[in-house]
Amino acid sequence: MKCEETHAPNSNWVYVMLPSKKRMPLVTQRLRDPDVNPCLSESDASTRCLDENNYDKERCSTYFLRYKNCRRFWNSIVMQRRKNGVKPFMPTAAERDEILRAVGKMPY
Repeated sequence: MKCEETHAPNSNWVYVMLPSKKRMPLVTQRLRDPDVNPCLSESDASTRCLDENNYDKERCSTYFLRYKNCRRFWNSIVMQRRKNGVKPFMPTAAERDEILRAVGKMPY
């Protein structure tokens, strides 16, 4: 599959040209990467809840809280690794699985 990067006119966005001629901003593409975003499943669950409940935020508050706690947990891990000089600051998906197994349960 051949992809091509292009810059949008008058913009700082980089678009990746997919073979199907669909454009996805590089930022969006990175946020969908499980190695970059540790809370991808929580984000998807909250979006799905909003879609299913006609965007009634009160019905999805538990999903929002879970996402917020997930971000807090992994942000604390990033800060700890940065303080200790461990790179990359965000653990990879495999490292995150090991961390969660060491904790023994979902901390969020």
